[in-house]
Amino acid sequence: MRTYSPKASEITRTWFVVDAEGMVLGRLATEVARILRGKHKPTYAPHIDTGDHVIIINADKIVLTSNKGDKLFVHRHSGYPGGLRTQSYGTLLANKPEEAVRGAIRGMLPHNRLGRQQLTKLKVYAGPVHPHVAQNPETIEFTHAKAR
Repeated sequence: MRTYSPKASEITRTWFVVDAEGMVLGRLATEVARILRGKHKPTYAPHIDTGDHVIIINADKIVLTSNKGDKLFVHRHSGYPGGLRTQSYGTLLANKPEEAVRGAIRGMLPHNRLGRQQLTKLKVYAGPVHPHVAQNPETIEFTHAKAR
């Protein structure tokens, strides 16, 4: 049996819309990362970007389970001594929900050039409106990602 490696001309990309209202952040991030990588396709190859485009709307209505909004923190460092900036996830979700969702998904993609390329296919919007209507995106719903 020979190993199959998809060619760039054979890869077809579709657009998906995910409504994040009432969804748990981590569960949503795993499913979206799976689609961005292309693991839902039979032509998946770990060394080639075979994934699809994903649009996430209503990112401001995403849910964290338990009291993780107060316990988990996001860190940034400017590169200078004393340049560490820490912010709780609850504050980040209130101020910049798009960045919170994008950061969670980014952590579940490969940490190399391939992961950065796959992340460019992700579009996150805080509200219900997105400018990608011309791409005719399909609505996708993850039943186990909903908060109970």
